[in-house]
Amino acid sequence: MIAPDRVAFTLFGLDVMWYGLLIGFGFLLATLISYKRAPKHGIEPDFILDLIIWMIPSAIIGARAYYVIFSWDEFSGNLMKIFDVRGGGLAVHGGLILCFFVGYFVCRHYKQSYIATADLTAVVIPLAQAIGRWGNFFNEEAHGGPTDLPWAQIIDGVGYHPTFLYESIWCFLVFLFLLWFDNHRRSFNGQIISLYMMLYSVERFFVEGLRTDSLMIGPLRQAQVISLCIIAAGLVLYFVMKKKQEEKIDKENI
Repeated sequence: MIAPDRVAFTLFGLDVMWYGLLIGFGFLLATLISYKRAPKHGIEPDFILDLIIWMIPSAIIGARAYYVIFSWDEFSGNLMKIFDVRGGGLAVHGGLILCFFVGYFVCRHYKQSYIATADLTAVVIPLAQAIGRWGNFFNEEAHGGPTDLPWAQIIDGVGYHPTFLYESIWCFLVFLFLLWFDNHRRSFNGQIISLYMMLYSVERFFVEGLRTDSLMIGPLRQAQVISLCIIAAGLVLYFVMKKKQEEKIDKENI
C-alpha cells in the first residue's frame, strides 16, 4: 500500500488534509448513529447535539495535549508548533480521557445519565477510531517495523507493518460487536463502556508493540501501560455495575 498525497484538496489557498477530513467524518457518523439510538438508552436525542459541541474540541485538545506532554522535546524549542495539528500528532488516549472527563460535567448540566451516555457513545467510538486511523496512512505515520508482508505499507520504497490498518479493522469489528451486543445482550448500565474499554485496550496493547514511534514513559511504551490500566478499570467497572444491577433486582423481588 502506497499512500497518495496527504492533501485532499486546496480551498481558498488552504490545504485540506485527509487526516482532518477522516477525523471529521468519523465524528459526524458517530454523532448521527448516536442521535438515532439515543432513546434506546433513555437519552434525549437533542442532547447528543449539545454533547458533540463539547466533545469535538475536548477530543482534539486532549489528544494534542497528551501527545505534546509525552513528546516535549519535539516542541520545547518552538511552542507555536503545539498548535499545528494539521499534520498529525494526536494521541487517542488523551482525547478519550478528556472527553469522558468533560462529558461527566456536560451530563450533569443537562441532567442526563452519565453512565447511560457512556454506554451509548461507547458503541460508536470504535467506528470513529476505525475511520480516523486512516489519517495515519495518508500521513505515513504510526506504522510498525519493516516487513515484507504483501499488505505492507510502502514508505520510500520500504515495507512497514500497517499498524493503522490492524487497529482500523479491529475497531470496526469491535463496533459491530458492541452494536449487536447493545441491541440483543445488554443487561445492565455500564456494560457497553466496560466492554469497549477492555476490547480496545487489548488490541492497542499488542499493536503498540509493533509501532516504531511509540510515546514512552521511561523505558515503557505509555500506550501499553495505559492500556493495561484501562483493562483493569474496565473489569472493575463491569463487575461493580453488574453487582449493582443484581442488588437492584433482588430488592425489587422482595
